[in-house]
Amino acid sequence: MPTRREAILAGSALTLAATGLFPSPAVHASDKSGSRMVIGPEGYQFEITHGWPSLPDKYHWQTTHNVAVDSEENLYVIHEGNPDLKDHPSIFVFDKEGKFIRAFGEQFQGGGHGIEVRKEGGEEFLYVCAYQQVKSFAKLTKQGETVWQKYAPMEAGVYAEGEATNPQKVWGRDRFMPTNFAFLDDGGFYLADGYGSFYVHQYDHDGNWQGKFGGPGKGEGTFATPHGIWIDRRDAANPKTVVCDRAHHTLQVFDKDQKYLSTVSGFGLPANLDTWNDWMIVPELHARLSIVDKDYNVLAQLGDDVKRVTSNKALRTQPDNWTEGKFVHPHDACFGPNGDIFVAEWVSTGRVSKLKRLT
Repeated sequence: MPTRREAILAGSALTLAATGLFPSPAVHASDKSGSRMVIGPEGYQFEITHGWPSLPDKYHWQTTHNVAVDSEENLYVIHEGNPDLKDHPSIFVFDKEGKFIRAFGEQFQGGGHGIEVRKEGGEEFLYVCAYQQVKSFAKLTKQGETVWQKYAPMEAGVYAEGEATNPQKVWGRDRFMPTNFAFLDDGGFYLADGYGSFYVHQYDHDGNWQGKFGGPGKGEGTFATPHGIWIDRRDAANPKTVVCDRAHHTLQVFDKDQKYLSTVSGFGLPANLDTWNDWMIVPELHARLSIVDKDYNVLAQLGDDVKRVTSNKALRTQPDNWTEGKFVHPHDACFGPNGDIFVAEWVSTGRVSKLKRLT
């Protein structure tokens, strides 16, 4: 007889298949023990492991925020952290088997948010940004040494006096609360001020401010929480900048010169982006991941638990009530080199899941 878990999963799969949304069961237990869980429709199936990496006893998970993978398949995880635990690192590093390697980033504790890996010449670096009382962004080596660290770009003309020199945990459109990066071909980068001014800032390769676009507004070039950003190079001849306009539940698409092109709706608080081959992944805080094509049409949705999560706002603090194979609040997701997906969720205990792509 099937186990209770197998019966539940099979029922869920049949329900989804009956809707006609997916050509095959979206969730099923695929080995005899029921310990291997596969999610996603045919062609987009992944074996999911929640809580994939583990920490040494001297550390503990806090609210996980973002993830990034380097060329060696090491995984970098940043969490917001508790500002009172000043000696506790905010960044953890794991090898491709999920084994802990090292930790650093105490300076971001209490505000850790965005993290990306960038190759410059023959070396890879980490780009990290932090909000809350930290209000800064930095370039680090992969071992955690600081190359440079910078604060609010006062030359942008949108920030309150003292925002760069005396950052405080104060929110507002005249405050600097950076959330995520996107890297430009000329060595520069964009930095989204997703919780602060709602502008996207442009910097050169040394972190010098060059300009801004966006700002607060109702869409079509202006934002309400521009939380994530990515340079979409899937159409190599026409690269686009895509911004997660989170509070509007949309993606906004711009050309390489920051000219607004289009708005894509249908997401639930989209938080950030990444691409692999022809796929773009969109982690949605409303309990799912979406994979979209080059035209931003949804190809598949993974771990959907939208109805339950949006009806129980306290679920992020109730791990005993989480459903295996379902997400609570995906805050970031990134691809590994072979199409695996790593997901960090905005939950009080922290949670990082690995989705192993099945061919």
